[in-house]
Amino acid sequence: MTSPAGPAVAIDAGARFLRVARVEADGTPRLVDLPGAVPGEGMTTPAAVRGDRDAALRLAYAAYREHCGTPERLVVVVPQGEQDRPAPDIGVSRPRLLGTPHAVLALLRHAGGPPAWPLLVCDLGASGIDIARCALVGRVVGVSRVTRYAPGPTGYGTAFDAAVLDGAGMAADEPAVLRELALARAASVRRTEAALDRMALRPDRAERFADTVVHEVAGREITAGVVQRALSRLTDGLDRALEGIRPGPDRLPVIAVGGPARSGALIQHLTERLGPVAAPLDGTDPASAPVLGAALVAAGRADAADRYPYAIAVRVHRTVAGRLRDGELLISPPGTLVSGGATVFAEDRGERVRLRTAPAAGGGDREVGLVVRDAGAGTAVSAGTAMVPATADARLHVGLRIATDGTARLVLQPLGRSPDDANAPQLTPTEIPLGALPTDVRPAETDRPPDTRGVRT
Repeated sequence: MTSPAGPAVAIDAGARFLRVARVEADGTPRLVDLPGAVPGEGMTTPAAVRGDRDAALRLAYAAYREHCGTPERLVVVVPQGEQDRPAPDIGVSRPRLLGTPHAVLALLRHAGGPPAWPLLVCDLGASGIDIARCALVGRVVGVSRVTRYAPGPTGYGTAFDAAVLDGAGMAADEPAVLRELALARAASVRRTEAALDRMALRPDRAERFADTVVHEVAGREITAGVVQRALSRLTDGLDRALEGIRPGPDRLPVIAVGGPARSGALIQHLTERLGPVAAPLDGTDPASAPVLGAALVAAGRADAADRYPYAIAVRVHRTVAGRLRDGELLISPPGTLVSGGATVFAEDRGERVRLRTAPAAGGGDREVGLVVRDAGAGTAVSAGTAMVPATADARLHVGLRIATDGTARLVLQPLGRSPDDANAPQLTPTEIPLGALPTDVRPAETDRPPDTRGVRT
């Protein structure tokens, strides 16, 4: 990891709040105190940009630049599975997109590591619920989505806010009211939880405890009963997200993040269904955990572990002056392969390289060797071999991808017999499992030179 020359910033553009974080001089990631921000929350997301993450991101980035200047590096937190989408045009060159689970786990790994592998990261957000299974495979954290629940325009956490305000006779679409609700809620967390606990422990006196005022918003009293009734929006949504999930006898550790994860009642509900739930870190606000982890990644203080750090090449034979010569074809440069991301194909000057495979001696499939290189150390190790189906005249593109379980696949995309025909149908690619890629490119004394068997270019 390398630290940027200038300021490094992370942004989490949520449906309710725009959170911006950076690492301070003491090495601690903190939210940036921007004008108009709710303490501990961030800037309220204007109604005009809710549902448009790119527009919300541009707004947050513009506010940071106006207040603090232009950052050297920017990391943007996005929902799992969106790391490969085109980076938004917000006035900075190619911000890095980091999925929420990887951002949360960067925070945990920086502090010493999660409780165990594998584990579940449960993102309880304003717009929906995202639960992902995370496993460490070598140098990469493999992430696969377990379930997703997004109840449309009403949202998930936002529906809870709307129910609270509606119960107090207030409109839920006024930014000033939402901002005041966030301030009041932050100041009364313990009082609210204590009132809800009393209602749960003493059902015979629940109605009396329900009249307890836990905070005020715009001069209106919010009672424990109003909050309890609104909580059904959160628990019912969680139950819908977990439909069909049958936890096994060996339950995985659960890390809960997002604004609703502050609710002790909701965490208890989640615990009853998935097992014990841990906070991201002691004293860390679960709503800020993703952007704080992303800030550590931006500053070079933590490895997101979402990308394979080394270059991967395949051994090939090239025809030079009528003679076959051994060589290597780079498929994936360092830091290109993203866990659960798209296939990366070998390219030359922006165009995919076309290769062909010839049958091995005696016919049949050809054994092709792969090489992993650390450009910085100048070392290389063999990544093993793959049996590649061989035909004498077919052309193909060769690529790699890392599956959601963290293991690699060699991808062969055939072009058919008319590769120049743009109208030719796309043929089904072949994927060859490679297992976990090498985690340390420092060859031992017993290592042999990389395999020289390959395909022809």
